[in-house]
Amino acid sequence: MRFGLKCLIVLMPWFLRRRMLQWVFGYKIHPQARIQASWIFPRYLEMSAHTRIGLFNVAIHLDRIVMDENATIGRGNWITGFPTGTGSRHFSHQVGRVSELVMERHSAVTKHHHLDCTNRIRIGRFATVAGYQSQFLTHSIDLVDCRQSSAPIDIGDYTFVGTNVVVLGGATLPAHSVLGASSLLNKGYVTEFMLYGGVPAKPIQAISKEAKYFLRTEGFIA
Repeated sequence: MRFGLKCLIVLMPWFLRRRMLQWVFGYKIHPQARIQASWIFPRYLEMSAHTRIGLFNVAIHLDRIVMDENATIGRGNWITGFPTGTGSRHFSHQVGRVSELVMERHSAVTKHHHLDCTNRIRIGRFATVAGYQSQFLTHSIDLVDCRQSSAPIDIGDYTFVGTNVVVLGGATLPAHSVLGASSLLNKGYVTEFMLYGGVPAKPIQAISKEAKYFLRTEGFIA
């Protein structure tokens, strides 16, 4: 019955679908937000003004998605996780873990990416997950303790993430930084205005603080 209701809601015109998503699931969706034809059913969804989710995205099996003003998700992305409170033995040792995607204002995820939100993924203000086929993986197997474990991923403000990268749990891309294409980011860095790249990623060279990408007042790039 629940699956059938979701199918019916997805097929509705947006002005009806928004109201049904709020009424049935308790989502908070601004009148100026919009979801195109996508299967978006986290436990909780919050979309501020001028947020957009494009075509053919899937977002399931996670606690929360929160999108601040002007945040956008392109098309064909797979967003999933492992919600809390299921009674499962998986991740039971991680008290306080939240399976969520947080997109701050003017941030963007382009298309055909995989975001594993078993733990928190934050995409900072004016940050861009660009290109195609990147993977953000917050969970893996802890070989020492022989159990599933997870760690958050933090993508800082005004960052640019190149195409086809892999970002692992516990990684941090500092604000005002770039992660080069096809890189593997597997640790937390702190130095801003830096190009990181390679497998595994490491600092490569400094980037000018005057680069206009870091000075934007709106997310849109002409």
